[in-house]
Amino acid sequence: MNFIDWYFTFVVFMFGACLGSFLNVCIYRIPAELSVVKPRSRCPKCMTNLAWKDNIPILGWIFLGGKCRYCKAPIAVRYPSVELLTAILFTLVWLRFPYDLLLAPYWVMVFGLVLGTFVDIDEMWLPDRCTIGGMIIGPIFSFLIPSMHGIEGHLAGLVQSLIGMAFGFGLFWSISFFGRLILKKDAMGFGDVKLMGALGAFLGLESVIFITFVSSLLGAVIGVSFIAMGKRELQSRIPFGPYIALAAVIWVLGGSAWWDAYVNWVTGAAAY
Repeated sequence: MNFIDWYFTFVVFMFGACLGSFLNVCIYRIPAELSVVKPRSRCPKCMTNLAWKDNIPILGWIFLGGKCRYCKAPIAVRYPSVELLTAILFTLVWLRFPYDLLLAPYWVMVFGLVLGTFVDIDEMWLPDRCTIGGMIIGPIFSFLIPSMHGIEGHLAGLVQSLIGMAFGFGLFWSISFFGRLILKKDAMGFGDVKLMGALGAFLGLESVIFITFVSSLLGAVIGVSFIAMGKRELQSRIPFGPYIALAAVIWVLGGSAWWDAYVNWVTGAAAY
């Protein structure tokens, strides 16, 4: 990369970190039904408003030694972790699609997935602004940027988005419905159903198949790993939403190419 590329990569990293700082506010306040705008960020222990220098993403936590400047209460490492995670994901999307219109919808999607993941981990539900919001914004982006679905026509992009949304929503609704009939309990939360509808709207029908398979595989591998380590209670406390989100990110960062290679291999083998 040349100097300009490195410069913009740094800018994207810092942009992602700043959005990660805002995500920390959203993750805490949305489940509590509080405004994400007011009041200013403050220490949850002593309720003192934080100075601007204390809110510098990642570095603020490091300079403070992980403690509130005023009451010395510990600040959870999760705060800089969310900022760093968001910065890394935004940078990876940038490196995958540099100077491309696709950055806008994929950054919006990543923002929603990080928000939904941590709320789901904390509260065991997914916010409607991530799921239903995605089902609204996904088709709009698809109409404006039809290259999201590898096509050119705006109307065709919208149609592909709606097909992906219907397929994703319908597939997971079917799993939820029949799973409840067979297991006599909820096999999947309705938030996961809406999330898959949103991802289908952003990423298309093929992504739904990939995300379904990969998220199930991730859940099985991680679940078995926790059980093997004697951490069965952790396995049962992790909802399915984070696995779906991780699989969606994998699709954006290269999973689509892997899927295409797999389909070409299968169809080639069948033809042979």
